[in-house]
Amino acid sequence: MSSTSWHARIVCGGEVGAGFLVSGRRVLTCAHVVRRSGASTVTVSFPQDRSLGELSATVISRGDWAGGETDPGDLAVLELDRAVPLAPAVFAPPGDAYADPYPRLIAYGFPRGYDEGTLAEYRATSDQLIADEWVQLEAWSAHGQPLAAGFSGAAVTLADGRVVGMVSAASGAKDVRNGRMLPSHVMARYWPGLGELIPTPEHRPVSKERLRTLVQRAERLRLGCDPNRLYVDAVGPFGPPLPEEGFASLWAAAWYVLWEVADPQALARFAGRLAELLDAPSAPSRTPSWSPILIEIDHSGAGGDQVNVVVSAYRAGTRRPVGARRLPRSGVRAYVQECIDDAFVQLEPDAEELIAFVLPRAWLDEPVAHWARGADDDTPLGCAYPLVVTDRTRRRGGVRHQLSRKWEALERRAGAPLHRIDCANDEKPTKLRFRLRHEDAQLAAFSLPPARAGQRFDVTLNAPVPVLLWSRTGCAGGPGHDGSCDFLDEIDAYVGGLPPVELPRHILALREAVEASDDPDRHWAKDVQLLWDDPRRFPEPAAPLSSPLT
Repeated sequence: MSSTSWHARIVCGGEVGAGFLVSGRRVLTCAHVVRRSGASTVTVSFPQDRSLGELSATVISRGDWAGGETDPGDLAVLELDRAVPLAPAVFAPPGDAYADPYPRLIAYGFPRGYDEGTLAEYRATSDQLIADEWVQLEAWSAHGQPLAAGFSGAAVTLADGRVVGMVSAASGAKDVRNGRMLPSHVMARYWPGLGELIPTPEHRPVSKERLRTLVQRAERLRLGCDPNRLYVDAVGPFGPPLPEEGFASLWAAAWYVLWEVADPQALARFAGRLAELLDAPSAPSRTPSWSPILIEIDHSGAGGDQVNVVVSAYRAGTRRPVGARRLPRSGVRAYVQECIDDAFVQLEPDAEELIAFVLPRAWLDEPVAHWARGADDDTPLGCAYPLVVTDRTRRRGGVRHQLSRKWEALERRAGAPLHRIDCANDEKPTKLRFRLRHEDAQLAAFSLPPARAGQRFDVTLNAPVPVLLWSRTGCAGGPGHDGSCDFLDEIDAYVGGLPPVELPRHILALREAVEASDDPDRHWAKDVQLLWDDPRRFPEPAAPLSSPLT
């Protein structure tokens, strides 16, 4: 299979363009290529692997493009109707397109008469952005293929196939061989998930994820802060000067620091200052009004591997039954997939959904976040919705009361310190219980899964600590391991300063980042599990739900 089999041909409403695969089901292209997607089908094919045929796709995200030739944000993200067995495109560091001398850049497009595709060779004129959006391209030679219609959305690559941007426009004038490229770091402004795919050797990946989380939160809350002042504070008096045109948005300033500023501490200062502004008493707040879909799984008492599954949904604080069944554990996943779809009918149109699995303590490590969204959709549930697990035994009256009081206190805080329980922790369970209660612990993380953490995990649940995080695969430390765990370091940096009530949304973003990364299996957060238990979000019904279980 060709290493560039990720090049895609896209057809929508008579418009033909290009695109490129960035994950098993996601394809990037220009928004103007799929402008008629509301009324016309979007089809995607991969000329280098014709056995895949034509696939249907849905536009799941797009930039701010308003329809004009010079409007910014001409980016669309497509989701294929099924995953394809092709290696996705690999990105180069943004600066590699402007090395001295400027390298040859290649675009694979589909102009009229070239359904199988053809190549065009160009170079960047400068790394200077036009209108803070585009890089100008000029032909490598006077006799090559021009950037004609059909190249829009094509990946612009180096000779080794690594992507540096996307063709967004070609010159309409005869014999004029130039065009415009949306560079990769500008594309990331409009689809933050792309930030995880673009290498930044100077920075730890968690810093990039942390930055994206903070900026998304600031924009959601409409935080009033000047991106230019944030930039100047971050780079300091001896850093790169503020660009002459300044920054039009917080995203623009954040990505500029991420990709254009060599000092790795500048990113930490930018993120730290933004976190301070978000945590200030005067900062706007927006507590999510979660509408849970509750999936309760428990032993049936009928012997064998039979379990009871009860699914319900909350609307305006009222719990509504969706389905209940006794079935073998092997049938739980398919039944849950079916019921989740039915449960969404019960939610209000503008509800913020939250998938919550209520599990016996011995099953809290079940990989429910990795379950497929549906029989014909292999998107992990944890990448489709905010998803948490809760402990069935903590639904008793006394513990529920304690948790409710803790959450009332948590909502008055901007964040909570993380209590780390690492591999080297040999603290007696009774001492750990005393410490957790004395320090009023609200958020704890383990470097080991529950089965390996043993009594320390049970003590933390019983304290009760409202929010727990752990890695299902646990620490990879070998003999002589000193207890300093990458997972704890990374998760501490990621959740530090975040309001606990918003953590389901932030862990969703983290899981999406893992799924979109070049090597998800090696990502530190590939098996992150979130136990998030706010009884006020899961009020018990006044009377027992009717159930066909007997």
